[in-house]
Amino acid sequence: MPAKPPAGSATASAERETWPAVWRGFRRRCPSCGNGPILRSYLKVRDHCPVCREDLHHHRADDGPAYLTILIVGHIMAPALLWVFTTWRPEPLILITIFLIGCIGLSLYLLPRLKGAIVGFQWAREMHGFAREP
Repeated sequence: MPAKPPAGSATASAERETWPAVWRGFRRRCPSCGNGPILRSYLKVRDHCPVCREDLHHHRADDGPAYLTILIVGHIMAPALLWVFTTWRPEPLILITIFLIGCIGLSLYLLPRLKGAIVGFQWAREMHGFAREP
């Protein structure tokens, strides 16, 4: 865990809080101001926020959002599949159709939001060039 700056320093008063930044990123908003859009298309992160001009090109989300999406969708849909199958015993074609649509829809919903959350986390923790300049 990084050491906190002294109480009298200028950076102590402007400490970046992690969870608000992650939540703003999940809402696909700038982690700094919470107003500007963080994405310019489905998964492309803007170079800077159009509202507060915060640089966002430092992010290194890479494969993190895809892994988190697979993890979350798998943990939701696998038990649901087992429960639906054991409770109602639907026809296999109906079961696969419903769960394919559910998996694809949930994945498409979560992927850009998790990418924003990861960028917000990196911004709050001052990772990969998001650090303040002295």
